[in-house]
Amino acid sequence: QVQLVESGGGLVQPGGSLRLSCTASRSIFSIYTMAWYRQAPGKQRELVTAITSGGSTNYADSVKGRFTISRDNAKNTVYLQMNSLKPEDTAVYYCNANTLATTGTYNYWGQGTQVTVSS
Repeated sequence: QVQLVESGGGLVQPGGSLRLSCTASRSIFSIYTMAWYRQAPGKQRELVTAITSGGSTNYADSVKGRFTISRDNAKNTVYLQMNSLKPEDTAVYYCNANTLATTGTYNYWGQGTQVTVSS
């Protein structure tokens, strides 16, 4: 089992920045892909960005150039730096850890943190 704890959400004005953190209960980055998803009211959960165990990253088109995913292996923490925030970035942001192992697929979620972009 892996527990994921997110923090860093809040209210920010358009154009502002926030950094989200997700700390895992144990060292998993060498075998898990870490990702951030978000879900806005009335919409489906969508993938924002991910970083593989090898360090490769990908981003949704809507956040490219504004958001950056990174990780600190020593702290078992993955970050989402969000710059130039827009009202349409308002959502609950979820941290996800997933891997495909010989014993099966493992998929874990954090509790979510609210990000509200509004003036």
